[in-house]
Amino acid sequence: MPPPPRPRRSLDRPPPLGVTTTADGPEIAVLARHATAVELCLSTPTGERRVPLTRSAHGIWWDLVPELVPGTRYGLRVHGPWAPDQGHRHNHDKLLLDPYAGAVEGEVTWRPEVYGHVAGDHGWTDPEARDDRDSAPFVPRSVVVDHGTFDWGGDASPQVPWTDTVLYEAHVRGLTRLHPEVPPEQRGTYAALGHPAVVEHLTSLGVTSLQLLPVHAFTSEPSLVRRGLSNYWGYNSLGFFAPHAPYAAASDPQGVVDEVKGAVRALHAAGIEVVLDVVYNHTAEQSSWDGPTLGPRGLDNRTYYRLDDRGRDIDVTGCGNTLDLRDPQVARLVLDSLRHWVQEFHVDGFRFDLAPALARGRDDAYDREHAFHVALETDPVLSRVKLIAEPWDVGVHGWRTGQFPAVFSEWNDRFRDTTRTFWLADVGRRLHGHGGHGVRELATRLAGSADLFGHDGRGPLASVNLVTAHDGFTLADLTAYEHKHNHANGEDNRDGHGDNRSWNHGVEGPTEDAEVLRGRRRSVRNLLGTLLLAPGVPMLVAGDELGRTQQGNNNAYCQDSALTWVDWDLEEWQSALLADTRSLLALRRELALLRTSDFPTFDALPGRTRLRWFAEDGDVLGEHQWNDPHRSTLTALFDTLHGGTPDDRRHAVVVLLHAGTTAASLRLPEVGDVRTWDVRFTSASTPSAGAQVNPGGAVEVGPTSLTVLTATLTGTAGPTASARVVSEAEAR
Repeated sequence: MPPPPRPRRSLDRPPPLGVTTTADGPEIAVLARHATAVELCLSTPTGERRVPLTRSAHGIWWDLVPELVPGTRYGLRVHGPWAPDQGHRHNHDKLLLDPYAGAVEGEVTWRPEVYGHVAGDHGWTDPEARDDRDSAPFVPRSVVVDHGTFDWGGDASPQVPWTDTVLYEAHVRGLTRLHPEVPPEQRGTYAALGHPAVVEHLTSLGVTSLQLLPVHAFTSEPSLVRRGLSNYWGYNSLGFFAPHAPYAAASDPQGVVDEVKGAVRALHAAGIEVVLDVVYNHTAEQSSWDGPTLGPRGLDNRTYYRLDDRGRDIDVTGCGNTLDLRDPQVARLVLDSLRHWVQEFHVDGFRFDLAPALARGRDDAYDREHAFHVALETDPVLSRVKLIAEPWDVGVHGWRTGQFPAVFSEWNDRFRDTTRTFWLADVGRRLHGHGGHGVRELATRLAGSADLFGHDGRGPLASVNLVTAHDGFTLADLTAYEHKHNHANGEDNRDGHGDNRSWNHGVEGPTEDAEVLRGRRRSVRNLLGTLLLAPGVPMLVAGDELGRTQQGNNNAYCQDSALTWVDWDLEEWQSALLADTRSLLALRRELALLRTSDFPTFDALPGRTRLRWFAEDGDVLGEHQWNDPHRSTLTALFDTLHGGTPDDRRHAVVVLLHAGTTAASLRLPEVGDVRTWDVRFTSASTPSAGAQVNPGGAVEVGPTSLTVLTATLTGTAGPTASARVVSEAEAR
């Protein structure tokens, strides 16, 4: 007798979402809680074949569909109420993407048909009126892929400790599009990320973790398309499980997926982690009154998005909509996506765009103990990878730096702003006869930002230190422009931030003035030195080590061109900057006391980094000097004390930060057991690297310069300066 047929899934138990393979064959499940019917639409040569799905528990629609094999193209049509004032925008005339699709094929063609409501050709819309035209010819398709065929070859995560981590923010296309050693057909693709020439640049530079701008499937906004531009950065997601296909050299969906995996495998083999910038706070559907119906809006607008009591979007992202992670199924979508990228693509961490938007509670206020945070902290997969928060959104009380749970590290905007202010904005102000901000805030940032992260067992490694990021001026442009120049974006230079804290050194933009150029390049090194030697986790931006410029554009989100691509054809000064960046990162690796997981102390404690502050004369900074807004010079002394055997080594580092506009003579503090100080780095022409200075001796430093000296000692003696030095926070 033949065996009895296997039972179908019980309808009172929710199935896993998306397309999965079971013992009974392929099945699909989608969330559409308020729908009255859901149809799976299988793409055929002549159109589509519709398969009605069955409603099961918790508003999930499901069925076994034998045709859902790898390579199958499909979409969804959802029937249900059209009641915009209640948040319902079901429209079965719109073909929808599966939120769990493993691949997305095709582009959005911006025509009125892709909107669920009536939309005209020139921006006119009636968001209350349902549009009955078919969107299928103008929208992408979901595609089934197979994650079980790729040969990982023993791949394993490098698992770089936070103490050793150096992040490198890069764009898939921008990093490799112009690289001369990458084959032309691979430039600007995932494949290029794993090319030996690109990997060699990363390893020789000394970065440990490649942080990629969004690689989830995304689309360009219609306003950009009308201007002949595109969304370059990718913060406009279509799907959270599918890699962005246009970044691949491969042309088929399975090939795209495998190409991403190949890049990760190659980077891991070189010891480099892969961290993804992820956008779970909003989708490409924009607001309900002017956005398309491509996925969640048509599936279950009221479940997926934050809405007010009139069915309108609550927007804390600046992008028209906000995903509502208060709903368990929406939180599940995000958590499933994160696990998918860890388990299927082997990525090593995530940077969360506009992270407070993911943890706003029932009253729309940020909730540090939000269920999403709890899930991340307790998940056996996700709690073991790097999690980085961009700790602000555009909603009420959206600035939350230092307020995330201990499982996160956070972008430290206070470090960014303070470093720029000290080395750039205040220098420019003083040249015009104005005062500055002194050194108090800078001291706090160089001490690990304990005022922000000194709670709940956190330490300086909770701070991701940055001076630049993808948005804003490049490092070189910070020293060449005081005003944004975003005209190429087509918004009459209205877009982009006006508070850049930059200094153009007397000339706005390009110049042939040798003195101005020398000053700019010195300032770039000052910023790099401060970033790469401070306690915390440093983040470089691709191309900053090469002096990359965007010609003053501080909002290049829509510039997929040579303006944003890294140019590898280097002039002599750029090669020198690259060498200096490598040297600074090598120095950071050498000096464990700068990579401390604990905040520096101000008294001698075995095994702990100690940090003290001194004035130009080598004496401890006094209260009046901490409070002097005109002060532009600071000496930082880091050292460690090890007790025990005679072989214990004690290290000392002096960092001379001089933002004055004339040269200065700075006396080094007296430190016991130091025979000589070795000059290891200087941003100016003097003192020369390799020079030696006697204890208590003076160092002649150039204007606006940073100098680093080190000493290696034996024994347990400490600095002879007996006063206990306080941080900026304590000085207050």
